Amino acid sequence: MKWFKRLIYTLLVCLILGGVTVGSLYLYVKPELPSVETLRDVRLQTPMQVFTADGELISQFGEKRRIPVDLHDVPQPLIDAFLSTEDSRFYQHFGVDPIGVARAFSVLLTTGEIQEGASTITMQLARNFFLTFERAWMRKVKEAFIAVHIEQLLSKDEILELYLNKITFGHRAHGVGAAAQVYYGKPLSELTLAQMATIAGLPKAPSNLNPISNPIASKARRRVVLLRMLDENKISQAEFEEAANAPVTARRHGAEVTVNAPYLAEMVRQEMVDRYGEEKAYNEGYKVYTTIRSDVQLAARKAIWDNLHNYDERHGYRGPVSLLWSAEKEDDPVEEPAIRQYLEQLRVIGAVTPAVVTAVDEQSAEVMVKGEGKITLPWKAMHWAREYLNEERQGPPPETAAEIMQPGHVIWLRRVNDDSAWRLAQVPEPSSAIVSLRPDDGAVAVVVGGYSFQLSQYNRALQAERQVGSNIKPLIYSAAFEEGLTLATLVNDAPINQWNPGSGIAWRPKNSPEVYEGPIRLRKALAKSKNVVSVRLIREVGVKKVADHLAKFGLDRSKIPENESLSLGSLSMTPMQVARAFATFSNGGFLVEPYFIKRIEDAEGNVLDETDPVRACFDCEKPAPQVISEQNAFLVEQAMNSAVWGGGSWANGTGWNGTSWRIQRSKPITEAVGRNIAGKTGTTNDVRDTWFSGFTSDLATTVWVGFDDVSRKLGRTSKHPEVDSSQQAITGGEAGAKTALPGWILFMEKALPLYPSREFGIPPGVVNVRIDLESGKLSHKSDYTTRFEYFIRGTEPTEYSRQNGNSNGDIFEDDDDDLF
Repeated sequence: MKWFKRLIYTLLVCLILGGVTVGSLYLYVKPELPSVETLRDVRLQTPMQVFTADGELISQFGEKRRIPVDLHDVPQPLIDAFLSTEDSRFYQHFGVDPIGVARAFSVLLTTGEIQEGASTITMQLARNFFLTFERAWMRKVKEAFIAVHIEQLLSKDEILELYLNKITFGHRAHGVGAAAQVYYGKPLSELTLAQMATIAGLPKAPSNLNPISNPIASKARRRVVLLRMLDENKISQAEFEEAANAPVTARRHGAEVTVNAPYLAEMVRQEMVDRYGEEKAYNEGYKVYTTIRSDVQLAARKAIWDNLHNYDERHGYRGPVSLLWSAEKEDDPVEEPAIRQYLEQLRVIGAVTPAVVTAVDEQSAEVMVKGEGKITLPWKAMHWAREYLNEERQGPPPETAAEIMQPGHVIWLRRVNDDSAWRLAQVPEPSSAIVSLRPDDGAVAVVVGGYSFQLSQYNRALQAERQVGSNIKPLIYSAAFEEGLTLATLVNDAPINQWNPGSGIAWRPKNSPEVYEGPIRLRKALAKSKNVVSVRLIREVGVKKVADHLAKFGLDRSKIPENESLSLGSLSMTPMQVARAFATFSNGGFLVEPYFIKRIEDAEGNVLDETDPVRACFDCEKPAPQVISEQNAFLVEQAMNSAVWGGGSWANGTGWNGTSWRIQRSKPITEAVGRNIAGKTGTTNDVRDTWFSGFTSDLATTVWVGFDDVSRKLGRTSKHPEVDSSQQAITGGEAGAKTALPGWILFMEKALPLYPSREFGIPPGVVNVRIDLESGKLSHKSDYTTRFEYFIRGTEPTEYSRQNGNSNGDIFEDDDDDLF
């Protein structure tokens, strides 16, 4: 009896001491217990996602990959896998599992080591949110108290949902949604039982049990998970056998990017970091919707790719990337499995895919293509491959495939004809950029900063300040119209020879080509890009006035040179700046502000910010500044329209083409906008930069092509290809019309049908009178020697040409002062 009383006293003392101890520990830990508000407002560190305007994912940024999911969207077998493995009594305990604690304590007593943590899912959640991962008694105590506290504040389903979204799975994947994407590249609903078991087995040791880095250990862990599910009667024996014996299919997947626009994504990333700081930008789950349509952006990328590859083919083939085996070892080639394995290590760059030549016939070749297998490359896919000698010269045309490639050559191929056929290719050496803006509010419709973001993150669309060549001329003509000159004003298109005493040399600006037509109307001079006319205009208006006028288009006045070389395009601008300036001519003279973020939402879809841009309008709430008059913009638009459609009468032999005449051949463009399109080429000295900029009422687009190395030329400036005595081809001249304009056309053919375009309307204050084409004066005639011309009211001519419309004779005798 005494023994029994002592036992009772001892138990009471232990209970009291235990209660005091627990109470003391609770008081000690209480300040660290989370509030209900904290628990219910737990912000998962979710990466920022960037979307197109139509909801396609462009990219995501953030250290932690997370795709939050609702519990009802998680497949039941995956829930069963976690509960069976991590906490089979989850729905019975109060946050701490006494049975699990007893089991862990017995193991400690028998082994002297802590081999089991007895952590419930709630305790793991407590540790992940509020504690460290150190193996210490106090941490376990805190973990238990927080777990019990969580159970009092949240329901079991809420706890399980938080756990499934919070737990770490390796490779920066946090939560089951991200794990499914990172390891299998698909949503939870498409996972197999084997894949679910693999994911459920990862939280124990994400690094050591990783199916990518350690597939053997992962497969063993998967079996353990499946056995637990079998023990809990969550799966059948047949399901167990099938899943346990399934191959390991995991591999590293990126985000589910559906539109590849890395230059745009980087622009958004930098803007978001500038606005919110790195910590918030990368972890708050922002969803950023851009102004760009996915189909239009993809069309721009393809246009850049195709145009650069077309340039590349004109300049010759630079040979294989490398040799997998040499001609001396042709009898002992690398085996097919080894070739496939080798190709898997190579990356796709831009439009080109790596391949290995395995056999060569007379005019075809057998090649192994990465991700495609064996194909036959026909002669039409390679016959372009003259040997590259330099930018201006290539070797003779090949006659057999063996002159181009040999077995063992590692080469590049690209898809052509709507991705239905392969063609020999190479990574282009020049670069290119394209920018397209909506003139009414400055929304960026397209931006591509280079051939491949993998090769260079340098965004040429925004960062490359390059000499603009003749793309500057519309701005100079605008300055001339500001001073009262008109589309009918005559300027002498004749050579200039100006001696410079300071340098001891003469300045001789020339037309390209060197054709001079004498007195010429400004409409025709801009359309045919007459260099000497631009020089005479800048002299007439004054260099300082022209520079001041150019600054109105959003340019830094301090960077605008005050010398006559400005007339030939010595000013450096980025493609974005050029597109913005040309948008001003399209929208009636308003300087809009380019923007590419349409709206920003938080993780719950609430709109945090929405761009409200200034607009090209007179009576709206937020009008953009009008930097030139509507009438001035119209006159420039008209001259640039003639650069596309030319003028005169072809029936009478007086017709002429402008520099942008190739647009006339594009049926998709002409069907979409008719004649309501304007454009201007640009080529710098020695063909180091080529441009084309053009617009409709709804799109203003600029394309630039050149080498990043400003010292390299794109080719000869001659206009026609020749062949010398050694049969080495001399490349025809490169210029804005040949090098940049085709890329512009390729893009606009896809984009313009998607953007309804208005006619070029005549603004108030503009009159239309018939003039004599030769003199620019009024005419009573109505034949091919005349046309109707537009004038700002008050600037129209008041005199008729000689003989009341007969423009024969020395009509310029009294007008020499007007020819500059």
